[in-house]
Amino acid sequence: MSLLDARLPGLDVSRETQERLHHFASMLEKWSPKINLVAKSTLADGWNRHIIDSAQVFELRNKDEGFWADLGAGGGFPGLVVAILAHELAPKLKVALVESDQRKAVFLRSVLRETGVSADVKVARIEQLAPLEADILSARALADLPKLLSFSKRHLAPDGQSVFLKGATWQDEVAEARKSWNFHVVQRTSITDPNAVVLTIGELTHV
Repeated sequence: MSLLDARLPGLDVSRETQERLHHFASMLEKWSPKINLVAKSTLADGWNRHIIDSAQVFELRNKDEGFWADLGAGGGFPGLVVAILAHELAPKLKVALVESDQRKAVFLRSVLRETGVSADVKVARIEQLAPLEADILSARALADLPKLLSFSKRHLAPDGQSVFLKGATWQDEVAEARKSWNFHVVQRTSITDPNAVVLTIGELTHV
C-alpha cells in the first residue's frame, strides 16, 4: 500500500492535518533514497512504521502548551509528526527539531514550509547545544537509554518528562540506566510493534 492510500487511525484530526501528514509521507518517499532518511525496507509500510509510530508519542503528552524538543530528528520521527499534529490539536505547543546533519535539516525545513507548519530546526550536536529547558523531550532510534538520560538531564526543564520509543531490549536498557540514574518510568506497549514500548520518564536524578 502506498503511504498516500493510508489513513491515520486513533486520532481525531481534520482533513487538513491528514493531508499534511500524507504530504510529509510522500516527501519522505522522494527524499529518502537520496539522503537515507529511513531504511529502504521500511518505506513500503512507512505509514505504520513511521507516521503512526510517531503519532502515539504525541498522544502521551502531559500538556497542550510549553516546549517540546525532539532530539536527533532525522527524517522527522517523531518530532515532525508531533509538530504537524500540534498545529491543529495543541497550537500553543512549540516544537524544536534538533538534527546535526545539514541535509536532513534541509528536508525537515522543506516539509515544514510545504505543509505550513511551524517548528524550529536546530542544526547542532545535542551535546554542544545550550540547555533547551524543554517541557517534553523525545527521541527515536537515537541512542541507548543511559545516553538518552544524559541528554534529558541537560535539556529538560526541572519538571519535564522524556518520551522515548524503545525496542525489544528496553528492559535491559532500563536496568543499565538505573546503575547511574534514579527515575520514574511508565511503559506502554507500542501500537505498531508488540515487542516495542514507549517509555515516559520523569523525576530524573543522578545516583
